[in-house]
Amino acid sequence: MTGTSGGKRAGSRRGPRQKSGFQPALLGLALAVTGCIVAWGYLVWAAIDFGSTARGGDATAWWFLALASVGAVACLFVGLMLIAAITRRLGITKGPDKKSADDEPPPPIGGRRAAR
Repeated sequence: MTGTSGGKRAGSRRGPRQKSGFQPALLGLALAVTGCIVAWGYLVWAAIDFGSTARGGDATAWWFLALASVGAVACLFVGLMLIAAITRRLGITKGPDKKSADDEPPPPIGGRRAAR
């Protein structure tokens, strides 16, 4: 018997090799994350500016402050979701397992009398 064959655990322990190379989808995601971070920074700066203007007595600046704040939160959320997509495509993280209809728990053993 040779050292590489035979036995029930004789298979390779390595997974399939990941393809390495340029992936245009990752470049697009990275550019989108960069755009979200730049937009977030600008909206935070604008919210600070609108806040100082609103405290000075301009009533419409409060609305712009609220709009800039909501926009900044949205940009940050989208940017974090895009980062999650990048890490999933790179294989750093894994998505949730898909559950099928057959994954229901088995019925209890023993029937009605055992359940009491």
